[in-house]
Amino acid sequence: QVHLVESGGGLVQAGGSLRLSCAASGRTFSSYAMGWFRQAPGKEREFVARLSWSGGSTSYADSVKGRFTISRDNAKNTVYLQMNSLRPEDTAVYYCAPQRFSGSYYDRRSYDYWGQGTQVTVSS
Repeated sequence: QVHLVESGGGLVQAGGSLRLSCAASGRTFSSYAMGWFRQAPGKEREFVARLSWSGGSTSYADSVKGRFTISRDNAKNTVYLQMNSLRPEDTAVYYCAPQRFSGSYYDRRSYDYWGQGTQVTVSS
């Protein structure tokens, strides 16, 4: 089992940056690809980024490509999301989770053990 705690969210002006962290407990953390998703009020939880277990393969939603970077430190059991050039439409609660199922990497049903999320608010 994996337990996750997201942190690093906050209020930032458009064009600013934030770095989110996702600290995981559990010996099998490094065995899983990890994903970041986000959910804005009244909207479905959507895919943001995914990183393979080795860190060698990344995938991003088109809306964040070139602005966000996902990385991991398996020694620290932590996944990061560096977010640059933030926009008001990036405002959401951000969640991380391990991809434990063999579905599409952008489908939230391929993930479980969600953390509590961290709020990101971007003002215009």
